[in-house]
Amino acid sequence: MSRRVGRRQFLAGIGASAGGLPAVAGSTSIFGTSNANRPGNGRRTAVNLPPDTDAPVDVRGAIYIPARAFNRYQMWRDYDPAIIERDLGYADSVNLNAIRTWMSYEYWLENPERHREALDHFLDTADSYGMRVLLGLFDSVGREPTYENLINDEPRTAVQAFSPSTRTMAEKRLWDTPRDFIVWFMERYRNDERLLAIELTNEPGWNQKDVRFFREMSKTLTLYQGELPLTVGSTSLANNTDYLDWGMDILQFHYNFARSPELYERVLRQANHIQDKIGAPVWLSEWQRIRPGDSFFAEVSGEAAVPDYASLAPTIQQSGIGNFFWSLMIKPAFSLYLREHGVVNGLFHEDGAVWDIDDARSIKAMSGEPEYEGEERAEYPDWAEVVKKKETIAPGDEQPE
Repeated sequence: MSRRVGRRQFLAGIGASAGGLPAVAGSTSIFGTSNANRPGNGRRTAVNLPPDTDAPVDVRGAIYIPARAFNRYQMWRDYDPAIIERDLGYADSVNLNAIRTWMSYEYWLENPERHREALDHFLDTADSYGMRVLLGLFDSVGREPTYENLINDEPRTAVQAFSPSTRTMAEKRLWDTPRDFIVWFMERYRNDERLLAIELTNEPGWNQKDVRFFREMSKTLTLYQGELPLTVGSTSLANNTDYLDWGMDILQFHYNFARSPELYERVLRQANHIQDKIGAPVWLSEWQRIRPGDSFFAEVSGEAAVPDYASLAPTIQQSGIGNFFWSLMIKPAFSLYLREHGVVNGLFHEDGAVWDIDDARSIKAMSGEPEYEGEERAEYPDWAEVVKKKETIAPGDEQPE
């Protein structure tokens, strides 16, 4: 039976209840859903809870890239075990049990053995803190992965790079190497209990070039699938109609900003409804804060440009949806447009201080323990001060330096 279902039907949550879509493979044997009667096994527990629960949220995670790495290539090229151990210790202090991050295909091409060694250290460190890793192989967001883009670490101009390159995705004759990367990874990690799930790529959306390429890559991924569930980072719930057809087991959606908790609640109710009907876990794998503006790229400034996880965390906790906030470490915004408006996000400074104590407490509260004591410092890091948007000064009010 085909997994395919129309987007309108999918968002209406018809799923298996109407016979149109079977339960997703692996969703009950590997992970539970909100149905309390479905079995778990060992360390694998139910991933979502029913709406309006006050119980701990089972997947409590953060997106992690080291503070001074601007893309995945830099994360693995400059890998420092001491920094990873320190930062994941900060995650543990707010009772996180999951981390979402990505490999670098470009760095793997350059030095696969060193990438493997660094990855094993990362997974071991997360495991030592009781955290499991949602690990992505590719990413569909960012700029072209030219050498200049990959190595640029200047805070005002550095960029994330998508992976693989446009040329690789466009020319079928070049697809053997990314397939080799998938096989290399799956043969080593497809049954690795340090992992939470394997993410093929992040946000391919409806870009036909990306969709065509990653649909083909999903065939290799599913051919080598082991015990771990597979997923795709999705911009919205609707995109998952494609990804289920590719053989993915877990649904993701991203909702970074909303104008009010009420708007956010509506989407979370829809996610819980879809999860219940389709029988697959649903994770909110990117979120940030309540913020004015009609879009991700709304022009913001002042308090709207800095972290405020406490504005949204209680709403997510009440829904019981497994989730990952962006980002564990305080750093300039991923988007150059938002960075030009002085936007920073993150919870922890490199020395362990938090931007806002209320943010730390609201995130820790998802574990059922809202108490958090630590240093609060709502300041841009010295090394990122250059991205802070200067306040406009009226003509004639300038002061000599």
